Amino acid sequence: MPTIRNYVAAAGLLLAGAVLSSMLLYAAAKPGDAVKGKDLFGQNCDVCHNTDSTDAKVGPGLKGLFKHDSLPSKKKVTDANVLDIINKGSPSGMPGFMESLSEQERADVLAYLKTL
Repeated sequence: MPTIRNYVAAAGLLLAGAVLSSMLLYAAAKPGDAVKGKDLFGQNCDVCHNTDSTDAKVGPGLKGLFKHDSLPSKKKVTDANVLDIINKGSPSGMPGFMESLSEQERADVLAYLKTL
């Protein structure tokens, strides 16, 4: 039979989940600066990715990235999925940038990618 302790524990878990969800939504919704993102892209990503075509360099060309239905990983093109690749890298060899770029810088790169 459920006790008050069970209900309190369940309520605590629900509250923690709601707080975590809100934090993730805020992080994903943080606006970026495309001009700064272009500079950051040039310093960190340009060596492997074309921005003016879909032709691959080392990694895929990114022209029109947000106009496509899916990423090379077959995941849907969304802010969250693109940020996940920027943060963690990809199995095909792209390094993650979570440690080397700040949250704002990653948001700036995302904003730039949306202009391609």
